[in-house]
Amino acid sequence: MMKIYRTQDKQLTRVDDMSEGTWICLNSPTDDEVRRVAATLDIEPADIVAATDPEESARISLEDGYTVIIVDIPIKVEGAGEGVYSTIPLGIVKTAEHLITVCLKDSHIMRDFALGRVKGFFTNKRTRFILQILYRNASRYLQYLRQIDKKTNAIENELQKTLRNSELMQLMRLEKSLVFFATSLKSNEIVLEKLLRSDLIRRFPDDEDLLEDVIIENKQAIEMCAIYRDILSSTMDAFSSVINNNVNDIMKVLTSLTLVLSIPTLIASIWGMNVAVPFEGSSVGFWVLLGVSLLASVVSIIILSRRKML
Repeated sequence: MMKIYRTQDKQLTRVDDMSEGTWICLNSPTDDEVRRVAATLDIEPADIVAATDPEESARISLEDGYTVIIVDIPIKVEGAGEGVYSTIPLGIVKTAEHLITVCLKDSHIMRDFALGRVKGFFTNKRTRFILQILYRNASRYLQYLRQIDKKTNAIENELQKTLRNSELMQLMRLEKSLVFFATSLKSNEIVLEKLLRSDLIRRFPDDEDLLEDVIIENKQAIEMCAIYRDILSSTMDAFSSVINNNVNDIMKVLTSLTLVLSIPTLIASIWGMNVAVPFEGSSVGFWVLLGVSLLASVVSIIILSRRKML
């Protein structure tokens, strides 16, 4: 889908023509839309569709008359439960008169711009627009990281009550989300550092502070992601040890009970042999053997309890 926006009288409006100062927003674009944009703005179609490849890595490059920036943005994984996220590429193509954004999905980041939720946003201020996108992206990572931490704490509370496979699987999915975040944030950091060192996009004095804020926000997201990964890894190791201890305790109790029950079985087996045995002709023999069996079982229970085997 292709949508074209322009800031007019400080208001963002949707237009039909790709005139100077417009923002062309492409979400999962069709081949016809790609060809139209490429032909109108003199851009290579491959540079437009690059961001539609889920495996495309973050990068920044200067092409013939325009700049291509690709960063990874966080998204929620639909149907995978709360706190499960992944990342997809977002492409930004800056020309002398236009700005194009390309993504596989309608992300929250670009939706905020389209709905006018970002202060100081103007489609004709392309450099500032790019930095605002990068800042919102880093902020979105921080927001999702806090949600992951909140979900992790909730699962920990559930695991303290009962150790079930479902909660452990949720922790594993959260850890997988953090791995995706860590990889993407590192790639974005390389793009930001290259953006800071080079003159691939023209920057104005007011944009320098915003670029520094973007870099700081991204570094904070990297640090938070590393901390949460360590915490989550330690949590999973701790609960794994708890599960192993519980299994050992259960096996210990079952072994002790087997030992206790084997004593009456042994006595009954001996007196059940087809040979002469004591009390063979006595009417009280059964009760004597029963009493001996119970006494031996009680003694074994006391011994095992003192050794903390029960």
